[in-house]
Amino acid sequence: MSRTTMKPTIVIALGGNALLRRGQVLSYENQLENVKVAAESIAKLSEDYRIAIVHGNGPQVGLLSQQNDAFDAVPSYPLSCLVAESQGMIATMLAQELRNRVDCNVSTILTHVDVDKADPAFNDPMKFIGQVYSEAEAKALAEEFDWSIRQDGDYFRRVVASPAPKNIRESELISLALQHDNIVICCGGGGIPICTDENGITSNIDCVIDKDSTASLLSQQISADFFLILTDGDGVFFHYGKPNQIKLDIATTEELKGYAFDKGSMQPKIDAMINYVENVDISIGIITDLHLALDALNGTAGTKIVKNKFYDDSISHQQNDGELALA
Repeated sequence: MSRTTMKPTIVIALGGNALLRRGQVLSYENQLENVKVAAESIAKLSEDYRIAIVHGNGPQVGLLSQQNDAFDAVPSYPLSCLVAESQGMIATMLAQELRNRVDCNVSTILTHVDVDKADPAFNDPMKFIGQVYSEAEAKALAEEFDWSIRQDGDYFRRVVASPAPKNIRESELISLALQHDNIVICCGGGGIPICTDENGITSNIDCVIDKDSTASLLSQQISADFFLILTDGDGVFFHYGKPNQIKLDIATTEELKGYAFDKGSMQPKIDAMINYVENVDISIGIITDLHLALDALNGTAGTKIVKNKFYDDSISHQQNDGELALA
């Protein structure tokens, strides 16, 4: 089927904090309620778009790790295994709630992602996982469990290595499922991290990959038409949370390269968007609020990221002429 007649493909990056919000008790019930909100928003897109969902797992994998550390009858499992556990847990909940709302198949794909064991990120842990703590609590836990910790806003959290994703092993399977009109839940938690040694032997490695980076890579490997990052804010802002905050409605990748954003939150999202938009011929990136995905695709919410403004105008005309069959 040609790209001009098929439904356009969206890769959605859904944050782990959208499923367990900052400061919430990390309970099944709280997560389920948040999953229902996410499913309701994503279900509205299913008639007009093919959808692949990449979810985060920061709070969840941190909880699993802490539970592992607390039970000292057996050695703790590595983070790679806990990422796999979180993929299954979150995907099952999300698939169930989507099936209650859509008239199409929902498939979940356990996904492995290659990283480089020599990546410098292993020597500089930056990826936040788990819940937030006061400085005193975080330091006590770091001492007890040999954690690395960093400040996250007004609080402190555990941080772990987060190397760059190099290849998604199941990308062809994901693409095939999308072609058969499945909503696909994949690459959960950034993917199960694996590496291959000089002898061609593949094994898991202890880290957590950033889900936005993996979602960007997936968008490139399957040539997605749109890449959406759904967050708890409607787009990209300067001076966020201050009286003089300014929202960007549309930005080019070159413009974004000229600004510095918070390295612990927005900058990884910006980097992921730039990588996608600059490496897929026909592509639009969008950062928006979880509740406003459809509005953002219709151009009334979020921040749109494009190669250049002329390119965006060209895409709009093509959409209006039906050349891309975009909604």
